[in-house]
Amino acid sequence: MSDKGADKFAIITGASTGIGFELATLAAKNGYDILVVADEPLIDAAAADFRQFGVEVQSVEADLSTLEGVDSLLKTIGERKIDVLCANAGRGLGHGFLDQSVADWRRVVDTNITGTLYLLQQVLRDMVGRDEGKVLITGSIAGFIPGSFQAVYNGTKAFIDSFGDAIRNELKDSKGVTITTLMPGPIDTEFFARADMLDTSVGAADNKSDPADVARDGWEALMAGEAHIVSGWKNKLQAAVAHVTPASILAEQHRKMAAPGTAQPETNDL
Repeated sequence: MSDKGADKFAIITGASTGIGFELATLAAKNGYDILVVADEPLIDAAAADFRQFGVEVQSVEADLSTLEGVDSLLKTIGERKIDVLCANAGRGLGHGFLDQSVADWRRVVDTNITGTLYLLQQVLRDMVGRDEGKVLITGSIAGFIPGSFQAVYNGTKAFIDSFGDAIRNELKDSKGVTITTLMPGPIDTEFFARADMLDTSVGAADNKSDPADVARDGWEALMAGEAHIVSGWKNKLQAAVAHVTPASILAEQHRKMAAPGTAQPETNDL
């Protein structure tokens, strides 16, 4: 990318659909040149959509579960100053842990944790060096709940939620750098289809959050430099309850939502 575009530059990962797509839309609307990244060809079509806002848009198809994929993203950035990073790339996985292949659960861990941390470390070093920059990390209220039949995913989000709090404290003397953790609940995206969870109660539910609403909550909190944002009042209540409920009860409640076959069958009233 060149320095001939806008004065502001943002990177959004996982931007082909869902929250990431909506975050990229908000960044473009707010006058940021953007670099959007995803691990699928859809990212090019998304980039074409973002160009309607008159900013410079570049897309990169990269597997951010690998260090090489993150390196390809960093190489594309070059020397350009990063004002905003939305570390949103993530992957889900349903079914029982013993039924999952090593390759599948490892990709969840490597996408949600390893690749995210590697990207954050590289970007934050520069931000802290000039004492300027904003970071949004997409965590989840799932990180507060032992995720029966979604154990690896929830575990990665527990890590991310905790990690965000830790590095925020480590960098508290860098007054110009802010780290915001966005913690949504279930969202109406392709997440549950990709995680093979459409036959679950949570996957089939029709009351999921709108990704545009979640992204707007996250963007506003990011711009305000807030530490955390739980998107949606129902999710705020669930997060509060999770902090005072025994883990065994939370795990059983999650089982009823996420175990295969828990989706309620459709009924036809005659």
